[in-house]
Amino acid sequence: MRYGICNETYEGWDHPRICQLTAQLGYTGLEVAPFTLAPRITDVSAERRKQLRGQAEECGLTIFGLHWLLAKTEGFQLTSPNESVRRKTADYLGELARCCRDLGGDLMVFGSPAQRRIPEGGTKQQAMEYATDTFKRAAAAFADAGVKLCLEPLAPPDADFLNTCAEGVELLDRIDHPNFVLHLDVRAMSSETNSVPELIRRNAARTGHFHANDPNLRGPGFGKVDFVPIFKALKEVNYQGWVSVEVFDYKPDPETIARESIRYMKECEAKA
Repeated sequence: MRYGICNETYEGWDHPRICQLTAQLGYTGLEVAPFTLAPRITDVSAERRKQLRGQAEECGLTIFGLHWLLAKTEGFQLTSPNESVRRKTADYLGELARCCRDLGGDLMVFGSPAQRRIPEGGTKQQAMEYATDTFKRAAAAFADAGVKLCLEPLAPPDADFLNTCAEGVELLDRIDHPNFVLHLDVRAMSSETNSVPELIRRNAARTGHFHANDPNLRGPGFGKVDFVPIFKALKEVNYQGWVSVEVFDYKPDPETIARESIRYMKECEAKA
């Protein structure tokens, strides 16, 4: 498995320090939240992007992608009834794709629950139509940048739109573009009727990325989820992508989270 971790785990750390510890602990990839770089991705200059990529590569790391794409931004909404807002959102997703490429990455995870709400007074079906339109507008930019957009189902109450893998696949079918794939997240999948291993097997052909975490908001091994069957399923379907640690509870500290998460995952992978 290729192991990565999300950079916002290291709250307040500078990029070189994050890269050094991440590599020392055995990870080979870093996933970046744009809000940790600047309020808008367009504020990150070409020179700064080159510097960030170089600092990671000096440590033997790949910045393989971005997530939390629209977090802490204003004016963007995937599911807006307003065509101009959807167009502006698609244009910004294109800017993110170009930055992802510049950093050395080839995938972006669309979670951003606040920017994908069902419109007030609207329906889930309408939200699906608006989301399809926004993503289709951005598709050419993803293709040009060589970046895949990974749709991330999120469990209620985190999001009221795209709550299951099946809904994610429905949106993929509507978009019908090779640069759009499914993202699987252990915490989110744990809310579904089917087990996490079953969802991995069922959606293997559409899956482009994987987040390792626990429903308790912490890292793998910090909760009740047994990752041995999860890694067994990933191996059975010959998953070739990244397994990236994403947490929402940053206790006790970044180093402990990063160290114990990869230790536990490697132990489970060996057992699988």
